[in-house]
Amino acid sequence: MTGSGGASERFDRFVGIDYSGASTPLARLPGLRVYCAEGDADAVEVPAPGPRRHWSRRGVAEWLVERLREATPLAVGIDHGFSFPLAYFERHGLALDWPAFLEDFRQHWPTDGDDARVEQVRLGTLGRGALRTGDSRWRRLTELRARSPKSVFHFDVQGSVAKSTHAGLPWLLHVRRQIGERAHFWPFDGFDVPEGRSLVAEVYPSLWSRHLASGSRTPDQHDAYAVATWLRAAARDRRLESAFRLQLEPAERSVAKIEGWILGVGTLLEDEAGSTLGRR
Repeated sequence: MTGSGGASERFDRFVGIDYSGASTPLARLPGLRVYCAEGDADAVEVPAPGPRRHWSRRGVAEWLVERLREATPLAVGIDHGFSFPLAYFERHGLALDWPAFLEDFRQHWPTDGDDARVEQVRLGTLGRGALRTGDSRWRRLTELRARSPKSVFHFDVQGSVAKSTHAGLPWLLHVRRQIGERAHFWPFDGFDVPEGRSLVAEVYPSLWSRHLASGSRTPDQHDAYAVATWLRAAARDRRLESAFRLQLEPAERSVAKIEGWILGVGTLLEDEAGSTLGRR
């Protein structure tokens, strides 16, 4: 980060989103949860607008665009992959350019269509997914460093983020198109986050959720709660600022600018995660 102020002075709200790639973008999904922490209050669930109980992927994207357009900067953590391993770019002859990757992916995997399902593209009845496939053995550098996250191409297994990633990437493109430079997509827009910009970053809730009692929350609620809670706690004691400044070799930093990075991996040890969450 730049400037003299700490992360806690730059962000006034902290949003955790536990994502879901189920069904269609208009379907209301119990696995899609949004929590927000403000001030000294505990993180609370953000209700979906209207009479229906759960969020849809389109609804979350539209809500996020509205929040990011507001004057108050916020920090947002979303639980799905933001990019693919370098092997994917090499296989398909793609430029090492993240915005171009999002555009290309959307052309082949139009999973933001009203009636689109990830499975339709996988089966070849929608889009051109066969031209943009990956290998479940491929893992990004950040996944190797974190050890436990699965590949973004590892479908149909417990704990997989493949479906949510393939469903969510077109919505990252949508949000980015709508809000322009009002938000900093970390680390693709740079490892330092400029003053006055909101933050949008990939997160892995399991880094932090196990350090918090879940109470009556469902696992999806608890994951979103843990993300919002950690973002606020880490901003207050400057660990968020440390997380932005990854200790990587120059070649590794170049990889992270394309593959993305899970916020907190490589800078936040497991015991530090628990102590951070304990200081609220």
